[in-house]
Amino acid sequence: MVLHPQPSAGRPSPWEFPSPQRGVLPNRLTVLRSHRPGQRVIAVEVHLTAPLAAEPASQEGVATIMARAFSEGTDRHSAEEFAAELERCGATLDAHADHAGVRLSLEVPASRLARALGLLADALRAPAFAESEVDRLVRNRLDEIPHELANPSRRAAMALSAALFPAASRMSRPRQGTAESVERVDDKAVRAFYEAHIRPAAATAVVVGDLTGIDLDAVLADTLGAWTGAAATPPAWTAVDADDTGRVVIVDRPGSVQTQALIGRTGPDRHDPVWAAQTLGVYCLGGTITSRLDRVLREEKGYTYGVRAFGQVLRSSADGTGLSLLGIRGSVATEVTGPALADTWQVLRTLAAEGLTDAERDIAVQNLVGVAPLRFETAAAVAGTLADQVEEELPDDYQARLYARLAETGTVEASAAAVRAFPEDRLVTVLVGDAAAIEGPVRELGIGEVTVIGG
Repeated sequence: MVLHPQPSAGRPSPWEFPSPQRGVLPNRLTVLRSHRPGQRVIAVEVHLTAPLAAEPASQEGVATIMARAFSEGTDRHSAEEFAAELERCGATLDAHADHAGVRLSLEVPASRLARALGLLADALRAPAFAESEVDRLVRNRLDEIPHELANPSRRAAMALSAALFPAASRMSRPRQGTAESVERVDDKAVRAFYEAHIRPAAATAVVVGDLTGIDLDAVLADTLGAWTGAAATPPAWTAVDADDTGRVVIVDRPGSVQTQALIGRTGPDRHDPVWAAQTLGVYCLGGTITSRLDRVLREEKGYTYGVRAFGQVLRSSADGTGLSLLGIRGSVATEVTGPALADTWQVLRTLAAEGLTDAERDIAVQNLVGVAPLRFETAAAVAGTLADQVEEELPDDYQARLYARLAETGTVEASAAAVRAFPEDRLVTVLVGDAAAIEGPVRELGIGEVTVIGG
């Protein structure tokens, strides 16, 4: 028997997050492109500067309905024909609305890119917004809302937003609108929002994939370049004041056998120099199964199947008005709600007193930086991150510099950032569960005033 020699690992090649090539079409639409050899499924992301704050107060949710209606017919195709044409291209098209604007995501085989971009351009240039289709989308959205209210995790997120932000702020209310506001959306409202905000000068298209043999300039000129519109006025962002006074909001769900917990406050956006250290520190606190919170609450105490700490950008702006949500979330059995919260606060106190260890920092760097090449193996992952940078008004090389900064961040810096992110006396705690069973034990913890609201 002949045994072949065991192959040895080669020297790893340097990796950096790809930097795109930036340009502007004659119609003032900005284009970022990144050639990724071997990625024969092209990913296209289009960011439209149509923020939720621009929605009419009585018709919140109109941006979501508009985003969904982009794929429901154009001046050339009915809704059914448009779907059939996408299918013939082997393409998928998704859209959603968020605080910073509307995002459309297209994936298509490279051989069908021109055809699919033509459909995308038609959707942006001349959407049908047929009354029957908009009415159907509104009914679908109204059907979704009771399910979201019944979901403990979604209900906790709604309650936290309402607690953190003033009632006048759009951020205090559900991104996709309430039942009362969505009911007022019709095809005329969708058309009015589109005409007020959607134009090429307020749009950025990101194209990522193997562009070998594709004359992308010509394809763009014939598709997205044919879209016309007036000049755009950049949105005037206003600072949002959040109240993170330590307190507890219990959303009552009588008879619930579990409590969904969401603990949060607001923090800086990715323009702040602390973001890298904060990302590292928060990951050590609760970013994975090796984190402190998971180790204590899941492994040692058996309170939960998992608990996570996170930082999520809500709105980012170079003018300093951006902000993020810093949170800790998980679910526990009703009878251990009090002890689980007590242990969570003890973990935060220990972190403030002792800081992180070098071993925790090293594992976090390995997980965040070392696996980055795997995270960005697909064109869609790269395109999504580049579009995030556009949305958050960040430079094109931000992600590459972030990984370098994470690798350089020391244990002391990461510890200090994590402590600042979660000060034990400045956290709003939302609990979705049986108030009769959990209110007493939670009050005894002394982590802030306790308010009970209906579920």
